[in-house]
Amino acid sequence: MGSRGNRRAKIGIVSVVCILGLGTLALADIPMTGQAVSGMASVDTVIQDFMDDWNVPGMAVAIVKDGRLVFARGYGYADEARKKAVQPDSLFRIASVSKPITAVAILKLAEQGKLSLSDKAFEILDDLEPPTGASPDSRLGDITIEHLLTHAAGWDIDRLGYDPMFDLHRTAAEALGTSRPADAEAIIRYMMGERLNFAPGSRFAYSNLGYNALGRVIEAITGSSYESYVKSSILRPMGITRMQIGHTKLTQRASGEVLYYGLPGGRTQSVFPGGGTVAWPDGGFYVEAMDSHGGWIASAIDMMRFVTHVDGRSNPSDILKSSSIERMTRRPSLSDWRGTDFWYALGWDVNKWGNWWHSGSLDGTTSLLVRASNGLSWFAVANYRPRNFDDFSLELDWAMWDAVEGVTRWPTHDLFEDY
Repeated sequence: MGSRGNRRAKIGIVSVVCILGLGTLALADIPMTGQAVSGMASVDTVIQDFMDDWNVPGMAVAIVKDGRLVFARGYGYADEARKKAVQPDSLFRIASVSKPITAVAILKLAEQGKLSLSDKAFEILDDLEPPTGASPDSRLGDITIEHLLTHAAGWDIDRLGYDPMFDLHRTAAEALGTSRPADAEAIIRYMMGERLNFAPGSRFAYSNLGYNALGRVIEAITGSSYESYVKSSILRPMGITRMQIGHTKLTQRASGEVLYYGLPGGRTQSVFPGGGTVAWPDGGFYVEAMDSHGGWIASAIDMMRFVTHVDGRSNPSDILKSSSIERMTRRPSLSDWRGTDFWYALGWDVNKWGNWWHSGSLDGTTSLLVRASNGLSWFAVANYRPRNFDDFSLELDWAMWDAVEGVTRWPTHDLFEDY
């Protein structure tokens, strides 16, 4: 369940020490950067224990209380070989934690009257054409913006047997006669020629493709690239200037960005023609095409800036109106969520106790953003993902709850002023 309960129910998943060739770090060997905070030693202890149990190379953690950044630290290594420590403001791929950012951008456009959640997505995207000779599913025309936001548009990777955003870089490019790897638009165009797996609006099925389509809707409405619009209209008003869409190639990583550690021996053919074999995080998938569903890189501190501007805690600096924030977290009418304690709303997992969260996962990345009902929010991110990453993500969630519950005294400072 993750953060779906008022408190975590520890259901017997046992921590596994994963010795995976990354070089085991003893607790004393895990460097820490950033300000040590009196009364919050539990965070350091819990995170170091978690990293030691799972052999995590590097992490960053930031915590907000009552709108103030009270904790921001880096742990372990951004680059193990060079012994370069993670900094509190190191940039990491945040994977699917990109989805709340896209949802906020859509809701902002709705507030401005530039679209409605009931608008038909492919009427907005009417310039996109499927591959020549393909027969589009007539139900594409029924997909609304809200269907895309709530993962109810009709695509189901379990029925497809693949995730289009990770598995069609060659196929879509060849079908459309475009360069490889296929970009975000090409993947949508290819999937327009495939049959939907269920009627839009009839049920939930988590879909990266749906959030890819939302990025293209933003571009069609604004006339700007997805990244440019979000930077100028969402992030900069929040004081966030370093967030950006990441790059696939190691040679194109941003200044201050960590290295990503895949599984030992985990190599694959590069998505780039002639790219040879690469470690999965360095070319096994095309980050640029993942922009609106999983492509952002960010620091833990900037993710805390983001959440404090959308958390609905009577903050005059909220970028959305209170009605939009309520809409963003409301239980959808889908039958999947009828009578449940938790649901997927518009870009967030939400529960009946008032906690919101989203997790993210890629080879080389694990991330978790939580807005808790007790006045706290936090973001934790690692440059690693083990094979049993579901257990890893769940234990990261538990670790962060343990860390904040162990705080003996909350500080009065605001570290946002230092970053």
